[in-house]
Amino acid sequence: MKHSIIIADDDINILTALNLLLKSENYDITTVTSPADLLSALKQKDYSLALIDLNYHQDTTSGAEGLALIRAIRSIDELVPVVVMTGFSCVNIAVEAMKLGAGDFIQKPWDNDRLLSVLQSQIRLGTSVKQTQKLTQQNTLLRKQLSVTSDGLIAESGSMQKVLAQIELFARSEMNILFTGENGTGKSMLADHLHQCSNRSKHPFVAVNMGAIPENLFESEMFGHVKGAFTDAQDSRIGRFELAQSGTLFLDEIGNVPLSQQRKLLRVLEDQQFEKVGSSKTIQADVRLISATNASLSELITQGQFRQDLLYRLNTAEIAIPPLRARIDDIMPLARYFLKKSSKKYGVALKRIDDLACIAMKAYSWPGNIRELSHMIERAIFLSPSNVIRVQDLGIAMTESAAAEFDFDSQCLASIEKHIINRRLSLNDHNAIETAASLGLSRSAYYRRLEKYNLG
Repeated sequence: MKHSIIIADDDINILTALNLLLKSENYDITTVTSPADLLSALKQKDYSLALIDLNYHQDTTSGAEGLALIRAIRSIDELVPVVVMTGFSCVNIAVEAMKLGAGDFIQKPWDNDRLLSVLQSQIRLGTSVKQTQKLTQQNTLLRKQLSVTSDGLIAESGSMQKVLAQIELFARSEMNILFTGENGTGKSMLADHLHQCSNRSKHPFVAVNMGAIPENLFESEMFGHVKGAFTDAQDSRIGRFELAQSGTLFLDEIGNVPLSQQRKLLRVLEDQQFEKVGSSKTIQADVRLISATNASLSELITQGQFRQDLLYRLNTAEIAIPPLRARIDDIMPLARYFLKKSSKKYGVALKRIDDLACIAMKAYSWPGNIRELSHMIERAIFLSPSNVIRVQDLGIAMTESAAAEFDFDSQCLASIEKHIINRRLSLNDHNAIETAASLGLSRSAYYRRLEKYNLG
């Protein structure tokens, strides 16, 4: 990476000499002759270091202009390393400059080796401080995301295998992806999986719940702000786009973005750049965008609550995640996964799910999808008085499950199977192909059971 240095001095000869020396060391050099020009430049661009004279036009000895310039620099950029130089050695000025935020002090005429050593060490330190700040905020976000992305990826059903195939295909591209589906279907986890399959997998995956961001903080959360940008901005903040630089930004519940803020999001997607609140510096946005929603964005567009041009930017490719009730083959593998996870969490012996409970779970409509299944299993561990989880331990016998008006405990297996097939026929409007698929049966096996139980 080529580092950039801005130099401020009112002596053209000094600027020329420093320009020649530092360009020969492969630095990108900008020179200015006044404090005002330096401050203007800092507002437009990030620099690796500022090398400034302490004395300009007011006088040649006090260093007052330089000290005032350090204060002004810090009001614009808290982190840019500052090295000061003066033709008059004065310990008091050097100490004052350090207190105000200068990293080191160079006396004119300078020794080239010492100057280069100071600049290199200050640039390394500045880079380290910026990386530490960024990592601290990333780690805070990752701790919040851990519960979202830590569940096992289980996809034994045909419908989910198709989804995974789509994800792994699209992951090779840079296309923006929109996941759609009901709440609790695992959109966040699948977004993380897409990131892990992509060329950006070694860079951050930053997830944002768009419904949890207050409208008045939207720009600050997404793009960041500088210190003093507004009343409560006591420190600078890195926004989510910058935290996800070179990686993936996941915007969950994208339909909740206020209409007043959608234009700002659209502008970033169109121009691939943004500015922090309170700053005019343009930052390039190198992120892969993944979004998710459980809402119908087309309906929101019709209602005037969502911008159609924003939708076009979000859904270069759209992936629909099926609800759990359409993933019958995944229900028990997921249930056993959550059973092991919760047993380990609470330090209890691993229990078994009995056959009738398995049948009831496969027949249940799962309005809360995978999230509901996870909570149900966790609760059942405590409700079960033995080492076996039964239908009554699941808490679904009194709801809309197949057991709602059917006493599983008193029926034989044939009656239970007949009841389940009959209910599934009703759910699928007597569509034989869909019913057989949802039961995990071949068409011939399915028709044999219809004949056996006089159903159809």
